[in-house]
Amino acid sequence: MKQRIKSLIGFTIGGTDGEIGKVKEFYFDDNSWTIRYLIVETGSWLFGRKVLISPEALLTPDWEGKIFPVRLTKEQIKNSPDIDTEKPVSRQQEVELNGYYPWTNYWGYGIWAGGMGTTGMMASPSLPLEEAIHENAGGDEPANPHLRSTSKVTGYNIKASDGEIGDVEDFIIDDSTWKISFMLVDTGNWFPGKKVLISPKWIKEVSWEDASVSVYATEEQVKNSPEYQPSEDISDSYESNLQNYYGRFISHK
Repeated sequence: MKQRIKSLIGFTIGGTDGEIGKVKEFYFDDNSWTIRYLIVETGSWLFGRKVLISPEALLTPDWEGKIFPVRLTKEQIKNSPDIDTEKPVSRQQEVELNGYYPWTNYWGYGIWAGGMGTTGMMASPSLPLEEAIHENAGGDEPANPHLRSTSKVTGYNIKASDGEIGDVEDFIIDDSTWKISFMLVDTGNWFPGKKVLISPKWIKEVSWEDASVSVYATEEQVKNSPEYQPSEDISDSYESNLQNYYGRFISHK
């Protein structure tokens, strides 16, 4: 099932012994476009500290009650590595986090490792645990350059091959894999009243410095793409039509 990221903000994280906090934001890695962490703001029981929780810890969500149950206790959260989520997260901090919790290292081996890049090509395997520790053992802790905030990428300008087409309004994920299926684009003044979906597979380049995303499509091609209706769920038929539409001119990329 597809979920909009903004609709998940404020979900309660329910531990095995009580409420842990509320979802405030998400981090995804730009190699595979997969959500790697939920940023959770704890309640007064932990002085509002923000913690990172992997989707791997989630049990079956209660969508109606807006609750993400997790197989974690409040004591585990309390004693977890204290990471300042207001600053870029370093690979060393991720190593410590994945050493504390029984989570698979997504940059190493296992079902969360590697993944598909923005063009659909298999991303290069990242460092295994031991190499990641060695890499950061000698000095300052550099931020993981592939870990991105959905909040900060919201608002990025989307560029077609011949002009601008809109701004990132939201992200749509597959809640079974936590992969980002689409970016929701508000076309604003370019195509008034129309919202479109852009898959990471159709991205030519992301300029993190310029806060922009270039896609393998022209303005006219985006304008004529199947329109997204925010009030409706994304059906299999709509997604198939959308994939087939863009596949006509970018399937070779």
